[in-house]
Amino acid sequence: MATQKLITLIEPRSAAAEAYRALRTNLMFSSIEKPISTLLVSSPAESEGKSTVLANLAVTFAQGGHKTILVDCDLRKPAQHDIWGIPNERGLTTMMLEATALSTPPLVDVGVENLQVLPSGPLPQVPADILGSQRMTEIIGVLKARASYVLFDSPPVLAVTDAALLSAKLDGVLLVVRAGHTRREHAVRAKEALERVHARIIGAVLSNAPRENATGYYG
Repeated sequence: MATQKLITLIEPRSAAAEAYRALRTNLMFSSIEKPISTLLVSSPAESEGKSTVLANLAVTFAQGGHKTILVDCDLRKPAQHDIWGIPNERGLTTMMLEATALSTPPLVDVGVENLQVLPSGPLPQVPADILGSQRMTEIIGVLKARASYVLFDSPPVLAVTDAALLSAKLDGVLLVVRAGHTRREHAVRAKEALERVHARIIGAVLSNAPRENATGYYG
């Protein structure tokens, strides 16, 4: 069931939905020479809208005819199961623990053609150990074989090391910054932290921009 955060589903003709489609197109064209099939969406700090941006971006990829998997790798404060209204008893951490789940991932159909969601699953004690593991690399490979695009949610870059560890395994990173909220120094520090692990920063997206600035409006 679409929640109010899924503007691309509940108001597909709105300026916000069109902005997400423009973001999808920009991401696809920005990676012509070095194609992106795995993308991390994160933010410098908390409450900047990364999970909502990611969910709506995933919808636009799926609506464009691309088989897409959205993975909740925020193993501290997962949000995707709430956004989508789906159970969270099984998910990414299940794939870490169960051999059969690696070959048959507990992906959830969410009523959007071409889109499946892998929730976080039960939260571990040390998320960084999971995201930096060889098993995580194997999981990424399994998911890539099932979709054209695999999009990952993670904790904020500056909060913990999780985003940096995961970004080193993926094709690119998109940073979400919130108008009137994100501090400039936080954005700079997040960029530097990702560069230290040689992550490929594709760009940044502005959330919560004023309505009159329609090209940058995301709700």
